[in-house]
Amino acid sequence: MTVLLNARAAARPELGGVERWARELAGRLPQLDGARYAVAWPPARLAHRAGHLWEQAVLPIRARHAELLINPANLAPLAGRRNVVVIHDAAALREPSWYSGAYVAWQRRVLPRIARGAVRVVTPSAFARDELVELLGVDPARVVVIPGGVDERFSPTADATRARAALGLRRPYVLTVASRTARKNLGALEVTAGRLGARGVEVVVAGGDRPQFRDDGSPSELRFLGHVPDLLLPGLYAGAEAFVLPSRHEGFGLTAVEAMASGAPVVAGRAGALPETCADGARYADPDAPEAIADAVEAALGDEALIAAGRARAATFTWERTVRELDALVTTLLG
Repeated sequence: MTVLLNARAAARPELGGVERWARELAGRLPQLDGARYAVAWPPARLAHRAGHLWEQAVLPIRARHAELLINPANLAPLAGRRNVVVIHDAAALREPSWYSGAYVAWQRRVLPRIARGAVRVVTPSAFARDELVELLGVDPARVVVIPGGVDERFSPTADATRARAALGLRRPYVLTVASRTARKNLGALEVTAGRLGARGVEVVVAGGDRPQFRDDGSPSELRFLGHVPDLLLPGLYAGAEAFVLPSRHEGFGLTAVEAMASGAPVVAGRAGALPETCADGARYADPDAPEAIADAVEAALGDEALIAAGRARAATFTWERTVRELDALVTTLLG
């Protein structure tokens, strides 16, 4: 074993951007080079908060013979001296009011130490890189930008009929995939939901709740699906009339990329890394301007040029690219 992957986040049953990264790396790195990469899985009960002890005490022992330990989900063993850590953003330090006090205190205590002690910090965008340098004090020479990817399952041909039936979606819908958090800014979609509702189109939200996040008091006009099984997500995207992400802060914007790949016209908040990630594949609106968001969503409906631009942009992001760029970094470090 040369390189070990920390699969704590990959073991979680719910799926967010961090978990998607962890699952993809846990599956694809050993496929790329089984002699180089191995995966350390925690017991299922230790995937969440209770897993901090496993990550800080047990994982370093399991990694003692590894030349590198890859940590794809923001955290890593503090005692590790050969960590490569993927830090997706520093949102909890940028705007603490979006999170619980305990989560912010933990991030403030450990995130700078993890970043400064890592052999390399990987982050998915130039926006996130600059934020980590500013807020964590990490040496910019040790921060490497490697974007996330999108699985081939996310395409316009995914089974939308199955997703509609399983989720009880009988009307046309505009989709967002996001947790019910202040950072995701779902309350800004109230105007959009009101306008589209008059046209027989509903705004649906896929995503659960997490204890570290603070809810933004999202309006009842939105239809919340809760956690949607990964098997249904490609069809859910493919069946959407449009996708909207009014987020105030993103380190990358993986769900927007998945939506573009699925053939949904995308509207994104003009904030964080979203303009960098989506480029000309999306329309943009000020996340604090609900009327402008609604205007952008209405303009995006049926916009074939926007759909084509989104698919072309999404095609530049693949997990194969992510894994190969990470493997090239590992080769450099091992060399």
